Amino acid sequence: MRRRLRAVYEWLNLHELGSAVAVASVGLGVLVFLLLLREVNAGWLASLDRALMLSLREPGRLDPVGPGWVEDMGRDVTSLGSVAVLTLITLFSMGYLVLAKKPRAAAFLAASVIAGGALSSALKSVIMRPRPNLVPHLVYVSTSSFPSGHSMASAMVYLTLGALLARFESHLVLKAYVMVCALGLSFLVGVSRVYAGVHWPSDVVAGWAAGSAWAAACWIAARKFQKKGAVEKSPPAR
Repeated sequence: MRRRLRAVYEWLNLHELGSAVAVASVGLGVLVFLLLLREVNAGWLASLDRALMLSLREPGRLDPVGPGWVEDMGRDVTSLGSVAVLTLITLFSMGYLVLAKKPRAAAFLAASVIAGGALSSALKSVIMRPRPNLVPHLVYVSTSSFPSGHSMASAMVYLTLGALLARFESHLVLKAYVMVCALGLSFLVGVSRVYAGVHWPSDVVAGWAAGSAWAAACWIAARKFQKKGAVEKSPPAR
């Protein structure tokens, strides 16, 4: 099985299909984000947003579904997309790359995350969609709603980290594991924002789309820099 996976991986590298998929991911993410922005401005998603948010509330009440410990879990999960947690994870990952003697990869990671965070803040400042007031908020919020900053930042950071760490990992099973974990974390953070009542579902999907597009763009850039020798090359797959 491992030999087959390695053969598929080498074939994809040879035919540059990985880069083609990444380029398509960037285009798809940008397209989904722009379509959602248009629909939000037109107000056509309002009823769907309301229905999905209320589906996470007790029937006839505004309390989140589930017992109190589920609410606590929701707050814990949503913190995985906070600035503090994502900054710590990025720093720890940079430390790993430095210890692995990949300082240029660590610098690339830092630049990717900082630039992505600036993009997220700029989008929220320009679009200025009000926060939902349909249900009480479980967590404190102070910025505008579209796109979800936690969803976008978690997708950017976790997927960028996953893509970069996968490129510098030689074991194919570990590559897949890293990416599955990154996707799972991004998904859970986004759902927790709707559960907390601080974002409409369309905000979250837009954040996922923009964050995924950024992560794919970073993967493409890392690949190009590796070929030029500006970033350390990946080890051979095994």
